[in-house]
Amino acid sequence: MKHWEAYIKRQKPEYLCTIIPPETAADIVVVIPCYNEPALFETLHNLRTADRSDTNVLTVIVFNSGVLADKDVVKQNRISYDETRLFADRYNERSFCFFPLLFENLPRKHAGVGLARKIGMDLAVEHFLCNGKSRGVIISLDADCTVSGNFLTAIREAFSCDKSLNGTIHDFRHRVEEDSAMTESAARQYEAYIRYFRSMLEYAGFPYYWHTIGSAFAVSADAYVRVGGMGRQQGGEDFYFLQKIFALGNIRELKEARVFPMARLSDRVPFGTGPSLQKIIDEPDGNMRAYSKRSFRELKQLFDMKDEFFGKDPQSVEIMITTLHPSLQQFLKEIDFSALIGDCNANSASPPTFRKRFFHHFNAFRIIKYLNQVHPYPFPYESFASLIDKY
Repeated sequence: MKHWEAYIKRQKPEYLCTIIPPETAADIVVVIPCYNEPALFETLHNLRTADRSDTNVLTVIVFNSGVLADKDVVKQNRISYDETRLFADRYNERSFCFFPLLFENLPRKHAGVGLARKIGMDLAVEHFLCNGKSRGVIISLDADCTVSGNFLTAIREAFSCDKSLNGTIHDFRHRVEEDSAMTESAARQYEAYIRYFRSMLEYAGFPYYWHTIGSAFAVSADAYVRVGGMGRQQGGEDFYFLQKIFALGNIRELKEARVFPMARLSDRVPFGTGPSLQKIIDEPDGNMRAYSKRSFRELKQLFDMKDEFFGKDPQSVEIMITTLHPSLQQFLKEIDFSALIGDCNANSASPPTFRKRFFHHFNAFRIIKYLNQVHPYPFPYESFASLIDKY
């Protein structure tokens, strides 16, 4: 675990100033970033009712606000923090504890959910290190989520049965509490779109096709350290982090472990559930627009050719891609695809190594860039409402 020690030493000491009591000896640490969440206690009470067998579980709630945070938000955070301390005093058990943290005046550049999640996860690593828990598990959750009764036990069993498991991806369904047909429709379309996008990535042959939702994954502490920890992005930190975890391999989808995030409109982050729901509602017909299946079929042709690029010179690569759709050819030209393949060949001694490096270059970021470039021309967006029942 020496690389864990090295990782902890590289982190900012001001974020590791509070030590999780080592006597909790947690096997699982649930990390919940919290910013202006008066309904947090529904989540905490729900976690208390989840099955946990003989597993030691610690839930770390990171109340956070930046230097520019609204005074009312800071006030609400402080109230929630104090209430959570009382909650912990009342309900903490030897094997199931809640541990609230309050971080204020976080730097403007990094203040947000990414840094809050990172603080909690880094403290979890430090806790596992102090207790010699080399197979400690970190669960990422949000402050507006409830979970299925078997949530904790399903995750624990998955990591216990496979000692080399790096991460689990969990099922999800949004809760719609307000009486709004529009929000309900938008939430179901958004869920269907996430599943559609995942299935299209898998169909195209992309190996890292799982969904990236901040409240719906868990990682081994060792995997967390190996990829350099959570990023400090103010939004989308789950996407960036999970792409690195996926590249490690040995990821498992747990359909039986389900989270229930709140479906609500929000402009707190540039993308994610809140902005996506608002975008759907703002559509004139109230229907989400989806990337066309045709765009994924064209991408599949490229990915099916990947092994044929192994050992090929740039001229041969240029000839091979002339069979692809003109719009995809144009995109490959713009990213200097031949040079990327040259790098793959220069650093790969075998086809498996080549494939991994290929998808290091043609990663999820590049796929999204390609999809945005070819929509709405030559591939028009599809109205997604008709696909809800299927996905």
